[in-house]
Amino acid sequence: MQDAGETSTAAVRRADPSVGPLLAVHAHPDDETLATGALLAAWAVAGAPATVVTCTRGERGEVIDTVAHPTGLAHLEGDGPALAVHRERELAAALEALGVPDHVFLDTVPLPTPPASASGRFEDSGMAWVAPGIAGPAPDSGPAALSRVPLEAAASRLAAVVRDRRPAVVVTYEAGGGYRHPDHVRTYEVTVRALELAADPAADVAGEPWTVPERWEVVAPADRWRAARTALSTSPDAVRLARAADLTLPDPDADPPPLVVDPAELARDEVVSVAVTPVLGRLLAALVAHATQVQHVAAISLPGVVAHYALSNGELAPVLATSTARVRR
Repeated sequence: MQDAGETSTAAVRRADPSVGPLLAVHAHPDDETLATGALLAAWAVAGAPATVVTCTRGERGEVIDTVAHPTGLAHLEGDGPALAVHRERELAAALEALGVPDHVFLDTVPLPTPPASASGRFEDSGMAWVAPGIAGPAPDSGPAALSRVPLEAAASRLAAVVRDRRPAVVVTYEAGGGYRHPDHVRTYEVTVRALELAADPAADVAGEPWTVPERWEVVAPADRWRAARTALSTSPDAVRLARAADLTLPDPDADPPPLVVDPAELARDEVVSVAVTPVLGRLLAALVAHATQVQHVAAISLPGVVAHYALSNGELAPVLATSTARVRR
């Protein structure tokens, strides 16, 4: 029998750490916590191996430093190298809170025969809207920007990590990158291609071939997404916080990002879920660790909602009681 927060689909199962190692692939520091924090914490609690691969260091991220959330770090915004160093430290603290000791920056993985264009670091692309609903890299981003790096150069590196860790599950975004950020979209593309390369005996990739049994895409059922935003927007505690901290409340009728999927579509898929409450302490601590990017993190008890936070856009956002992913093979 499904709980109240479960998606009504043809095949829903609990994410089970006993299936084997988990590998999560993300674009920037903080994405591992925001998108897959509960999954990673669940693996850690079970004592199962988990690895996080981060593609960039988030050099172009905005920095939160307000009266209600003072970090004293506003000077880092726009200083890519300095912000990268700081966000590396935030990421390390977040992974420690989640209980995940195994981390890899994608650009540190060597290639067997690296082309000249593949040398150096992968950098945050930034984001600019090029058309309604369509995002691209910032106009001043260079060839090192993740979204501009040749797909094979990035995917070959990730394939080497896959062959080395031999995960049972690889989790990342869906094709829209969660919210259309070009680095998130590229991370999805890199992950899909990397799994092909990892399984191909003829691929020029270090290690023995490995076929990943399942790839998971982080999604949110539309009905639960809207219900959670409604619950938070009408919560007296949330309303008081929004007024005091100059935040906006979520609009339940806003156009959803790509990660939000119609339940009828999910009903055609296999779906895995993890209950957030058992690992909420770890998740909140990890969110707090990303202080330049995440603010006003706190537990809250509402129907389908276990916590809230806000990003640099100042909009209070709910943490759903159940984290959901769509299974691909």
